[in-house]
Amino acid sequence: MGRLEGKIAVVTGAADGIGHAIAEGFAREGAHVFAGDIDDAKGEAVVAALKAEGLAADYLHCDVSVAADVARLVDTAAETGGRLDVLVNNAAIAIGGMPLHEMTEAQWNRLIAVNLTSVFLGCKAALPHMIRQKSGAIINMASAQGHVGLDGWTAYAGAKGAVMSMSRQMAVEFGPLNIRVNSISPGTIATPMNEKIVAEQGDHIARAWLKMHPIGRIGKPSEIAEAAIYLASDAAGFTTGIDLRVDGGLTAAPRFVPDLV
Repeated sequence: MGRLEGKIAVVTGAADGIGHAIAEGFAREGAHVFAGDIDDAKGEAVVAALKAEGLAADYLHCDVSVAADVARLVDTAAETGGRLDVLVNNAAIAIGGMPLHEMTEAQWNRLIAVNLTSVFLGCKAALPHMIRQKSGAIINMASAQGHVGLDGWTAYAGAKGAVMSMSRQMAVEFGPLNIRVNSISPGTIATPMNEKIVAEQGDHIARAWLKMHPIGRIGKPSEIAEAAIYLASDAAGFTTGIDLRVDGGLTAAPRFVPDLV
């Protein structure tokens, strides 16, 4: 029997990268996964592949910056499954690589909408279901960037730091109702989002990332999925209010990286 057997789970940003890995990992551990994303072609392909393996999964279009989309995804999962066991607020975008004073207000607003307001919207939609059943697990995707600085990423770090603070607060507030809330802070992970950053800023970024991680490599999406599986499972029944750093030692080491050209 899988570690998430019979659980009803919602995963946002599930079309690729970490979200894809989490949706796949959850389904293989026995959960019925409701996957949301804005890339319908990729999202539907993810779910089709899971169904081809005989696993339980459904896809719904979901722009996490749109309250109605988030509510529809969460409510559909709860109504279909008769309960809502797990919510993973994973969807995010990377806007950065410039000093804060060069960031436009439009860039700031978009980043906050997708990386932070989305967490509010997901939790707002999920909590009534979890409160009603007096159980549930919420996992919010933070980042190592919320712990240590990197030139050009102030806004991103601010959003992820807020995600961690919100998660701790909700863990305290809803713990008495048997609702657990945790966050995960990945280091640099091999995802399409990070590939896009390298394409925009140059290969020196990828070489710098390697030097930032004492373990000597960047991470795999499946390694973040394993952390999410644990936090969603009954094995983590006494685990709440933590930020689980899955970062190859990045935040344990000095952040100095020699100039690479």
